[in-house]
Amino acid sequence: MTDTLRKNATNTRGRPFKPGNAGRPKGARNRATVAAEALLDGQAEALTRKAIERALDGDILALRLCLDRILPARRDRSVHFKVSVTNDGDLVAACDEIMRALASGQLTPNEAATIAGVVESRCRVLEHVELIGRIEALEARL
Repeated sequence: MTDTLRKNATNTRGRPFKPGNAGRPKGARNRATVAAEALLDGQAEALTRKAIERALDGDILALRLCLDRILPARRDRSVHFKVSVTNDGDLVAACDEIMRALASGQLTPNEAATIAGVVESRCRVLEHVELIGRIEALEARL
């Protein structure tokens, strides 16, 4: 197909979906995945046992597979850290507390940044509430 034919074509992508067709339904599974699961059905225990045996025999890939299942990649941990922000003075105190926890090793840098972001969001909410109160007071005077 030449460039001139392609530029003059009205529709180069094939048939469109019928109106109202949203495509694959939610929760539908890929045929290849369903077929693979059907083949492995009932064999999970034997395959797991074989992987463990090979890992114990020194197969590095099998060992990695087993350890990834036992110790999955670390996700965010829950952090118990009390911070209260009700006015601007509390903001400085909260930031100082976060910095102390970071310096002492109680928080990781990512955890401290996340908590600081939550404190910042809380401050924005307080600012909006204060502005709404001021606007209502001005409207009441008028």
